[in-house]
Amino acid sequence: MSARLIEIYLPEAEIGRLEELLPRHCRRFWREAVPGDQEKYSCIVQQRYTERLLNDLNAAFETVPAFTAYVAELEAVLPPIEETVATELNHPDALPPPTRLERFFSRDRISTDELYDDIEESLHIRPSYLLTVALSAIIAGRGMRSGQTAVVIGAMIIAPLLGPTMGVALAATVGSARLGWQATTTLGVGCIVAVLAGVVIGASVAIDPLVPELRNRTIVHPADIALALACGAAGVLAFSRASSLTLVGVMIAVALVPPLSAAGIYWGAGYPPASANALFLFAINLVCLNVAGIAVFLFQGLPPKSWRLTGGIFALWVFILLGLASMMAGRFVFGLASIGWMARYLADRI
Repeated sequence: MSARLIEIYLPEAEIGRLEELLPRHCRRFWREAVPGDQEKYSCIVQQRYTERLLNDLNAAFETVPAFTAYVAELEAVLPPIEETVATELNHPDALPPPTRLERFFSRDRISTDELYDDIEESLHIRPSYLLTVALSAIIAGRGMRSGQTAVVIGAMIIAPLLGPTMGVALAATVGSARLGWQATTTLGVGCIVAVLAGVVIGASVAIDPLVPELRNRTIVHPADIALALACGAAGVLAFSRASSLTLVGVMIAVALVPPLSAAGIYWGAGYPPASANALFLFAINLVCLNVAGIAVFLFQGLPPKSWRLTGGIFALWVFILLGLASMMAGRFVFGLASIGWMARYLADRI
């Protein structure tokens, strides 16, 4: 059951406007008086209507100093609220009703405000964030160095780059410059810390550059693009439905943390071309995650402030992806992206 309890606090003078607005978005609400000359309205709202109710509340009462709204997730409601065509409420702007496909993919998505709240805490550059990124990269690096896949997965579960990565895609979708700058800065700092942690490993311990777990991060081929696109799409689908952050973290980390750590390890160990290859893989993965993330956010009905702006940003990411894919194709043509070339290079340096 997908429903939210929204509690609204307003001065008594504003309740007339509120009672006109609420029936457009929910079928169950009740009123009670609270201290301070305010009225409290409690509404049970189907999850798919949460977004538009909050938007209408903000548009109608944002200038009212005493206005407050809280959103809470409900575990159960009796009698249950059904997500069917029969229970569908008319859109206040008289827009055409959603198609079955749109209703299927958007009915479980949490509201934009809830997405913001889930991401916001992870966009601050704090000592704990820097330490978590460094530890995640060290765990991934040691796991790759010793060929222990389970250890690498442990680093993925930590998922320190989850919030910033989702923040970049969300900012591009809704057209928020502030969120985009904050997410990009946090992600950039995290990437630098992850690479530096890998450099420390590569410079301080002996490594075998031909270990498959490491060497695979230097090989770029078309399957990596498919993997990164799948990771981004699956991550956004899970994230927008408030699924386990650990699940989302594994999806994102599989495409970001290991290449960054491998790039640092190879650089610290004195293998610059291998390090560049790992960074190239990271760049392709990052671009794919944003392309897939924006596409899925839009597919789920996340409302952009400007379709022109969002479309332009999406087109730019696609253009960058095509450029990187062309570079990858050129590397294959010249034999610089094959497993054999990288194995020969690493073997010659040993």
